[in-house]
Amino acid sequence: MDLPALQKALRELDLDGWLLYDFHGQNPTALNALGLAGHMLTRRWCYLVPREGEPTVLVHAIELGSFPREVVGERRSYTSWTSFQGELSRLFSRLRGRRLAMEYYPNGAIPYLSRVDAGTLELMRSLGAEVVSSAELVQRFLCRWTPHQLASHVRALRAIDDAKDAAFEQIGLALKRGIEVTETTIQRFLLSEFSRANLECDHPPIVAVNAHAGDPHYEPSEAAPTRIRKGDLVLIDLWARGKGAQDVYADITWVGFCGDRPPERLERIFRVTTEARDVGLETLRRAHVEGRTLQGWEVDRAVRDHIAAAGFGDAFVHRTGHSIGTEVHGDGANLDDLETHDTRPLVPGLAFSIEPGIYLPAEGLGVRSEIDVFLAEDGPKVFSKIQRELVRV
Repeated sequence: MDLPALQKALRELDLDGWLLYDFHGQNPTALNALGLAGHMLTRRWCYLVPREGEPTVLVHAIELGSFPREVVGERRSYTSWTSFQGELSRLFSRLRGRRLAMEYYPNGAIPYLSRVDAGTLELMRSLGAEVVSSAELVQRFLCRWTPHQLASHVRALRAIDDAKDAAFEQIGLALKRGIEVTETTIQRFLLSEFSRANLECDHPPIVAVNAHAGDPHYEPSEAAPTRIRKGDLVLIDLWARGKGAQDVYADITWVGFCGDRPPERLERIFRVTTEARDVGLETLRRAHVEGRTLQGWEVDRAVRDHIAAAGFGDAFVHRTGHSIGTEVHGDGANLDDLETHDTRPLVPGLAFSIEPGIYLPAEGLGVRSEIDVFLAEDGPKVFSKIQRELVRV
């Protein structure tokens, strides 16, 4: 993090400090902020960034020597639970006041910012801290992409776009030649394409046929493989990132039909879904032209209203989009007025998906259309192809 800029922001927000706290990885935001993911830390630790002066690390004595030296600041240690509380009190006494940001959100309304357990919040408050949410700081300093990250996204996006095209081609060739092809066959093919492009992912891509496409988080099974046949609907959702520590994800979903003439019902829900996706993107573009900063829920509401007006509101069962970062589901603002009411501002530097879906598993149908959007200073950008028609496989 840029310490001078962070401390300037603390003053602007009338905060006395940002207290990053973690135990056993329960706060991945804190780990990512300090680059600690993968380090062996088995006891509670804190990192206090004051609005003025040097940050301080508070870590258990047995891990004082192993705590990474790259993390700037004074080192202090504790051994017992009483010394932990005593050291916290001493840290707080150095501050101008005790208004501290932590990874907390009132009423747990934004789970991505609700990382600190209730007991620790009670402890901080008992020591005189006024705990407020770090949401604004997380967005400003951890979620906005650097030029390197944007470039890594574009590289990953081009590679998974190509992999998706090749996957549909593989299905077509197998059907033409009468060779058996299954969801897991194509899933393995996509993973091999990722490996060839030097990409990684946290979970294998989704390849879903017919009613399986009506399950937003369907997982293909090697134990019970599903064959892809002529006349089938095929949904492919794939995400991956480069292997650099700061590389970010690309995440897209396309839908195809194994044949020349998709059923009218499939064509209709595809059209409504892609129109809703475009409504989301146009809502962002119009706000930029008008100089307005939208909140995450507002884009979700525009997309959701379009699908509801077409009669499919009950079949759109997830938020419109999620933040994207070094994790495929990042800590920034989501496009969400369903699972949460996300009031965080969509500011330049953030990136997120727009991925409405209509899921009708009882009819053997499901459609999702997903693009990634980067909010540049000159407006929202999409660096992938945008699906306009069902892929004819």
